Amino acid sequence: MEEIVVGIDVGTTKVCTLVGRVEDASALHILGVGIEPSNGIKKGIIVDLEAASRAIVRSVERAEQSSGIEIASALVSIAGAHVSSINSRGVVGISGEIVDEYDVLRVLEAARSVAIPHSREVIHIVQRGFSIDGQDGIRTPIGMHGYKLEVETHIITASTATVDNLRQCLGAAGVEVQQFVLNPLASAEAVLTANERQMGAAVCDIGGGTTDMAIYVDGKVWHTMVLAVGGNHVTSDIAHGLRLSIAQAEDIKLQQGYAIRAEVGAEDYFNIRPFGEDNDVQINKQELAHIIEARVEEIFELSLQEIKRSGYDGLLPAGMVLTGGVSALPAIRDLASDVLRMPVRIAEPENITGMVDQLHSPAYSTAVGLLRWALSSDENEITPKRGRRSRKSKKGEKRGVKLSNAKDLFKRLLP
Repeated sequence: MEEIVVGIDVGTTKVCTLVGRVEDASALHILGVGIEPSNGIKKGIIVDLEAASRAIVRSVERAEQSSGIEIASALVSIAGAHVSSINSRGVVGISGEIVDEYDVLRVLEAARSVAIPHSREVIHIVQRGFSIDGQDGIRTPIGMHGYKLEVETHIITASTATVDNLRQCLGAAGVEVQQFVLNPLASAEAVLTANERQMGAAVCDIGGGTTDMAIYVDGKVWHTMVLAVGGNHVTSDIAHGLRLSIAQAEDIKLQQGYAIRAEVGAEDYFNIRPFGEDNDVQINKQELAHIIEARVEEIFELSLQEIKRSGYDGLLPAGMVLTGGVSALPAIRDLASDVLRMPVRIAEPENITGMVDQLHSPAYSTAVGLLRWALSSDENEITPKRGRRSRKSKKGEKRGVKLSNAKDLFKRLLP
């Protein structure tokens, strides 16, 4: 039976719903695409429930029409300044001298039992590595002998109210949330290579309302953060600096924008009709580039501060992988490399076939990454029809806990 996966990227500037079919371990065939302008969402947070619901409904309907498949559940992206993360450690005794799934479940629950306010919801518990009796670097402890099991985890939480609002908007589209996935983790699935994960690299997804970053070391997530600044701030700066409407500023950014002022000719001009004027005026491209450079440089300076604050700035020999819609800005890679003092490359989704005309762009890394997350997370099969989810058969119980339930919870805890 073919495996169908669905991802919905709910962003500040667009809502993108993708329906994909698994071709093999690395290739995805895109069956349906639904891209709609986003409304009612600011900096990753829903500010108008009705408007956001309408945008999601339209996106889902377009994906259903183009794929011919009814969407009942999906993986959904989440971002915004309300997202935060902490590191935690769990320790338990191994009950039968051999580690089983129940022991792993218990140690992850121990790591999870940190003081998290009632107003926050756990989105991810990312295990960074296990140790048995002090032996570190264990990736899969099941079946190993020992007496004490420990785990290092990275716990990502979000505002419960914001998560519930997003869940309600998706419910209006008839979609059940299979799992929320933090934006940079989804993007990393689409653009980060295994070698970069192992060497040490940062994924930086610059979207319309937020800049999302995840740091990978030794193949695992070590740090995540969300900055409430993005491409819309660049657009706003252009609108204020050149006295243009937001729509005009966005068009100019896409058509004439450049990230480094010094690389633009001082005699280069283009024509535009400013807000409230009757005639076109000439705008100097270097002046435009100066406005853009100031804001984009600030984004990378804030990112660098966060990398240094995390303590992993010396552990990123592979540098930064830049993605998201703003990364398509000309010369942004050079500016990022100058500010960050590390290698930088711009990445977009690869190994996808089917309806991919629009998807070969850094702006769609998160949406494609959601589909890849579904493949790598070992979740129960995602099916597009209501009531057709595969269910695990019940097996024996152990210590009062159904083993099938323990397995399901274990899968939900690990990405």
